[in-house]
Amino acid sequence: MTTNNEQQLATLALKIKDWGQQLGFAHIGISDTDLTVAENHLHHWLARDFHGEMDYMQRHGSKRSRPALLHEGTLRVISVRMDYLPEPRETMNQLLADSTAAYISRYALGRDYHKMMRNRLQKLIDNIQMEIALLPNANSTMRAFVDSAPVLEKAIAEKAGLGWIGKHSNLINRQAGSWFFLGEIYTNLPLPIDNKATAHCGECRACLDICPTQAIVAPYQVDARRCVSYLTIELHSAIPEPLRPLIGNRIYGCDDCQIICPWNRFAKLTAEKDFNPRHQLNSQQLLTVFTWSEAEFLAKTEGSAIRRIGYERWLRNIAVALGNAPASPLIIEALKAKLDHAAELVKEHVLWALAQQHKSLLISNNV
Repeated sequence: MTTNNEQQLATLALKIKDWGQQLGFAHIGISDTDLTVAENHLHHWLARDFHGEMDYMQRHGSKRSRPALLHEGTLRVISVRMDYLPEPRETMNQLLADSTAAYISRYALGRDYHKMMRNRLQKLIDNIQMEIALLPNANSTMRAFVDSAPVLEKAIAEKAGLGWIGKHSNLINRQAGSWFFLGEIYTNLPLPIDNKATAHCGECRACLDICPTQAIVAPYQVDARRCVSYLTIELHSAIPEPLRPLIGNRIYGCDDCQIICPWNRFAKLTAEKDFNPRHQLNSQQLLTVFTWSEAEFLAKTEGSAIRRIGYERWLRNIAVALGNAPASPLIIEALKAKLDHAAELVKEHVLWALAQQHKSLLISNNV
């Protein structure tokens, strides 16, 4: 590049942010690649086995915390945010309060964000490549990521000024709360970096207190093995019995720590149509989704993040929620209909749910 290198890079950084907003990203920031503090936190977290069955969290060694090992030559990371909130907090609270309703984490109600965001990041890369092609001696490499590789996306976003990591371990933005997805572009371009975001959780511990399974064992420390999102999405085996009653009617993920966060009063509903609920997934009843055949499950979750847990874990999760619901002959009948399911994982949770239902019936009859 020319002797005006720094000015050209500063101008390019401004253009990148402008292009990013035109592509639908709500916030774009740029960080360096020094993730020493985050790396230490990750090692401490892994040492305590808080990752549970998520072996991929340690499988890639230092690639997760040292970007240049994942994409050679990386000097900067362009971090982007895309908002996904599909409905007001009051609607979510009403659904959680209805023990016969199926609660699905709000990020999964619409189309899977991975492909859509990656396509837009690629368009951003194309814009950057066309721009620098006009500069003398330009030589750049770039690679986009959307939760698809060993990337410490929240630590990177914090360094890029997109928000701070809250006590629940989610990223929080002062103007937008935490209902958003993150994506990154790794590049060798020495772009000017943005200021790291400062934390504003203060003395608040609402997320720690609201967590249904008390998975946030201390500020900024989440034991995934207790987290409802982990139990209903990441865990492939049986859900530990002591935790089943605490899951309530949450059949895919959990949003409690975000719903309660005071900063989310600033969150705005998404403008992205792809993130709007599909197949009434935001208002389904437990009994309805439990009766879906595997073909119906696949059809109604096509293009959705939900599909990756598979039909058996879908039934496992709903069986637990039905066990937690008030005693009902209809629920008992539906559970019995699944007793001959081929998967032992499903049978085990159905039997547990039936036992819970019968126990509730005895209690209600005595009353």
